[in-house]
Amino acid sequence: MTTITIDLDQAAAPTTVNNFVFLARNNYFDDTVCHRIIQEFVVQCGDPTATGTGGPGYAFPDELPAEGAYEVGSIAMANSGPDTNGSQFFIITGESGAALPPLYSLFGETEDLGVVSEMNAQGSLDPSGVPSTELRIESVEITQS
Repeated sequence: MTTITIDLDQAAAPTTVNNFVFLARNNYFDDTVCHRIIQEFVVQCGDPTATGTGGPGYAFPDELPAEGAYEVGSIAMANSGPDTNGSQFFIITGESGAALPPLYSLFGETEDLGVVSEMNAQGSLDPSGVPSTELRIESVEITQS
């Protein structure tokens, strides 16, 4: 089992962080598969169906960052257009991901770049991002400092 620590940015994205914490505390992400891993781009998780179309049954508004805010290790919401955030999120694993336009609510980051690199290695270069091996979230624990 590998652990990754994510620092949530409540000041920059309060609604997004509150949503993530709510879902995590209700075990929403537990035992789910990260369904999309594109090398040097992103690892996408948070869909309980592992199809890329699942979500919590609601959407909430964007909290978009400034241009150039994404970097390797950033955590942002996946969406299907403006104000369609739900449960799917991604971790930026490479420069292609860091170059994304500011269309995704940025709500945290990790400094565990070794873990990010390990996740990235499980991906493909195919745009569908079907992972070469299963990457599963066993559980998410929320701690406050």
